[in-house]
Amino acid sequence: MVASAAACGVLLTTLTSCGDGGDTKKGAAAERPAAGKGSTKAPVKDLKRIPDVGDRLQSKIPAESRQVVAVYGEGKDSADSTVVLYTKSGSTWDKAASWKGHNGKKGWTPDHHENDNRSPVGVYTLSDAAGVLPDPGARLPYTQTASIQAPHYWAKSHWHDFDYVIAIDYNRVKGTPPNDPTRPQGQTKGGSIWLHMDHGSGTSACVSVSKEAMEKLLRTLDPKQHPVVVMGDRASLRA
Repeated sequence: MVASAAACGVLLTTLTSCGDGGDTKKGAAAERPAAGKGSTKAPVKDLKRIPDVGDRLQSKIPAESRQVVAVYGEGKDSADSTVVLYTKSGSTWDKAASWKGHNGKKGWTPDHHENDNRSPVGVYTLSDAAGVLPDPGARLPYTQTASIQAPHYWAKSHWHDFDYVIAIDYNRVKGTPPNDPTRPQGQTKGGSIWLHMDHGSGTSACVSVSKEAMEKLLRTLDPKQHPVVVMGDRASLRA
């Protein structure tokens, strides 16, 4: 993982889990999310629970949550994933959108550590957003800042990774901008794990999707709906 030399200096710890610039290059019984390219509008389907997520992780979704971003990793050691937005209406979950995405370049782990290049399996709240670009109409608190600009010594394909980001509340202080370097569980447990824009391949631990997907998520995820991300490889999610 590479630290950025960009503007604010906070990137020394902030970008360590989001990209390294060195790599240029889907419970309950229900149909699996489509893995199409870009956003796909699926038929409305009422669901009593998030598909393909077993009791262990299902039970960790807060009762008040009415928005879930489910990240279905293709395999334990795969960097490919499908990201699905579910919204709750009454007592049922509806699939709102689905996108192709990426996760840690070495796959997934239930015990993430700094520099392992794997995304952490689990359920995490989503509370803060930021980006190099102006606020696109985010409902989450949004901080526009050049301090998270990807450095141009990274591969060109990575330069726009952090145009939009949503902090995944893993080893961070909720209610602070995504680039806050504070790690309550300690530095070795990793941190700065975000939803951010995709560069076409695996990340250092973050989850990445298209710009269209990030704009949709930023304009949809609402603190009043207590959004969370449920993420992991398919086997771990079903366990």
